[in-house]
Amino acid sequence: MPSEPLTLSVLDLVPVRTDQTTGDAIRASLSLARTADAAGYERYWVAEHHNMPAVAATNPPVLIAMIAGATGRIRVGSGGVMLPNHAPLVVAEQFALLEAAHPGRIDLGIGRAPGTDPVTRYVLRSGATDEDVVNRFGDYVQNVAALMAREGAGLDLRGETFELRATPHAVSVPTLWLLGSSDYSARLAAELGLPYVFAHHFSGSGTAEALALYRDSFRPSADLDAPRTFLTVNAAVAETAEEAERLALPQLQAMIALRTGGALRPQRLVEEAEADPVPAVHQGLQAAMRERWVVGDPKQAAEQLRELAAAYGVGEVMVHPVAGALTGTAADASPAREATLRLLGEAI
Repeated sequence: MPSEPLTLSVLDLVPVRTDQTTGDAIRASLSLARTADAAGYERYWVAEHHNMPAVAATNPPVLIAMIAGATGRIRVGSGGVMLPNHAPLVVAEQFALLEAAHPGRIDLGIGRAPGTDPVTRYVLRSGATDEDVVNRFGDYVQNVAALMAREGAGLDLRGETFELRATPHAVSVPTLWLLGSSDYSARLAAELGLPYVFAHHFSGSGTAEALALYRDSFRPSADLDAPRTFLTVNAAVAETAEEAERLALPQLQAMIALRTGGALRPQRLVEEAEADPVPAVHQGLQAAMRERWVVGDPKQAAEQLRELAAAYGVGEVMVHPVAGALTGTAADASPAREATLRLLGEAI
């Protein structure tokens, strides 16, 4: 019997290559989103990172508005909004407006990490300490949910109720997801009865434990009666396995730099990465990291995805397409990332 088809989704950090401006990178991502929409992908999420030379995804609500406007069917959301960087009311207002403009298509994924370096984090939070904001994360998540609800939230002020709403007349509400790479987020999502996603594409370890904790501890809520989760994975797919390995190299090198304190820079072109390999001392780390990625021809990649989905008990996989670009690629395009989505979609 044929295997059940997987639901496929996309995570996009809006990478900026050495041959691109920010505008080029955004236009390339809009084209990637249209490719995902046409190929039948379920959702398209953008991340939040700050002050990074290779990442243009600094403001998820702005990107979501552009992507939702450029597509017609696919769900669009954040993977995620880093809530400690923002006032809960502002996040609720942004996503209530997005949902009003694109009803039934908006996901609000919320994370706890800063998504940046310590200095930029300090500026983002106007000097507030981690203790000030992170320790109240659970309350902030619930505040966002209450403010986006159709009935809004009420504040008790001297015995009178002051009503607060994220938007004047909501008829639908974004789907709220909790994201994380630790036990903390798994426990909180289970406690609040929220869907949950573990950052497998970034962490690569602890996924099984976090998902088991979430599933075993889950408490049904008004919006969700059973645990709901999916898997995230880095992927580079090409017509041949050899080409896929080449295309994965720039992102592999960028992740090695991030993990080892190396210089952060715009993402290299494939030929630039090949001409300057990582030092021998880090090649073992690169090989170990590569083993957790889905890299290969369409048949190989589809088999790897199915094995991962079965191992973690999920029916949806969110692909972070990491295939790099060759010299001479149009600056406002990412053909290898688009090919990864098309080839995977056809194979699955």
